[in-house]
Amino acid sequence: MDDPRAAVVAEARRWVGTPYRHQASVRGAGADCLGLVRGVWRALRGAEPVAVPPYGPDWAEAGRDEALWRALAGVMAPSGPALVPGQVLLFRMRAGSVAKHLGILAEASPAPRFVHAYSGHGVVESPLSPPWARRIVARFDLI
Repeated sequence: MDDPRAAVVAEARRWVGTPYRHQASVRGAGADCLGLVRGVWRALRGAEPVAVPPYGPDWAEAGRDEALWRALAGVMAPSGPALVPGQVLLFRMRAGSVAKHLGILAEASPAPRFVHAYSGHGVVESPLSPPWARRIVARFDLI
């Protein structure tokens, strides 16, 4: 595949149907939202750039530490404000909480869609509906 962004989308879509497993990152066996991004990274870029320490589902909310945002910024380039397929999207799930959900944009228009691992659902491709889009706080380029 010549288009690196298309390769990101294609690889993310290969993960659809993988069950949700907290801290896991194995296509077909289990992944959480970070695990999905880690697995796509490994498939397209090779070894992960840093070891991922154990993390809880609360993502350091008590201390208001934006650990996930900081870690992404350390290994991926920020992407522009326009939605572009292949971007890694970082979401803040509730106002005032830390950003702690990730997805990969699959389609930008006319009907935006993203691939993400969601507790109780596994890895799915979902519409990037207005409630989801409002929660995006950062975009990164995996490739």
